[in-house]
Amino acid sequence: MGSVAPNVAELDGSKFNITRSTNLRDVPLPGSPEELSHSHCTDHMVTVKWTAAKGWETPEVKPYQNLSIPPTASVLHYATECFEGMKVYRGYDGKLRLFRPDCNGERLNSSSQRSSLPGFKYDEVKKLVAKLLQIDGPRWLPNPGSFLYIRPTVIGNGPHLGVQVPKEALLFIIAVPWPDFTKMKKDPEAEPRKGLRLYASSPDTIRAWPGGFGYAKLGANYGPSLQAHGKAQALGFDQILWLFGPDRQVTEAGASNFFIIWHNTEGKLELVTAPLENQLILPGVTRRSVLELVRERLSQNFVGKLAPLEAVERTLTIDDIEKASKEGRIVESFVSGTAYFITPVAMIQNENTDINTLGANGEPAGYAAQIKSWLEAIMYGKEEHDWAYTIENEEQ
Repeated sequence: MGSVAPNVAELDGSKFNITRSTNLRDVPLPGSPEELSHSHCTDHMVTVKWTAAKGWETPEVKPYQNLSIPPTASVLHYATECFEGMKVYRGYDGKLRLFRPDCNGERLNSSSQRSSLPGFKYDEVKKLVAKLLQIDGPRWLPNPGSFLYIRPTVIGNGPHLGVQVPKEALLFIIAVPWPDFTKMKKDPEAEPRKGLRLYASSPDTIRAWPGGFGYAKLGANYGPSLQAHGKAQALGFDQILWLFGPDRQVTEAGASNFFIIWHNTEGKLELVTAPLENQLILPGVTRRSVLELVRERLSQNFVGKLAPLEAVERTLTIDDIEKASKEGRIVESFVSGTAYFITPVAMIQNENTDINTLGANGEPAGYAAQIKSWLEAIMYGKEEHDWAYTIENEEQ
């Protein structure tokens, strides 16, 4: 954690200095090059400065603009940086909602301290996000059933080149229109695919390791992985399936959590995903929600034609998946995350072997679609649920 003097100011999301933009940006159309760029941000941003001597300053809402940091800033040399990914949804009732924002705030706080940056009261993050969306939401997210991507970030921005805990930091929050990956086709002329194509990582490339920081959302987790990701895409795959250890344990799919539904070797129907205990994977908010919904709604009774199943967090290997595929025990697989949400996985290529993960009839069984439907109902206000945080008092 960053150096903290006694009695310094805590992060307070209830007070703001606001400077409104006088040069409003164009709102991109869905599917436009601007939206697909992932970089056309809304009119405003939130910034909060921190120093070891004084703590957190009053948050500012200001026009979206470039940051100014010295060339000696800690973030540029020692990767003192972390971020979150979350979305705000325009409900079918016209209201704006965040989905489990305290989970994102808690993880950002944990990631910040893991990166030697300051901690904070995690429930203040949703207040900062809400203020930004009270101002930009009406113009940038007018249509029910749509969303914006929110990126809270903390960086060490002080002018200290020496190897040391940062004495200055900046928390900033931006919002950006984001394409819906679950509805996109890579080739407009091609038939819709039944799921993602994953490329298993090679033994000499490791994303995370025990005692490291795979559980934290740090830029240092992503930059080194992009080379392998680019190779996978060049070969026609969507994501890397990250494997670990001599037994080739399945961890994450790109930046998403991986799930498989199968009949285990004893014939029991299970939803399996990698465990959190060894800190190899990110504790995804969507991952957590999938597990909780399945345990609450799918563990005892049929839902339509979907048979009940047990949600299990345990180590699984690529050999386990290949064996289950050959024996016809796979029912369905999918990934979960903020960007890809809930997306089926059609196949995995492991050392030139194609593994079918769609199930016996070559189609998703419907579990992922049902889970996605439950989550969307909460996110867009069709179902009242305490996971949804409503943003009140939008400016009109």
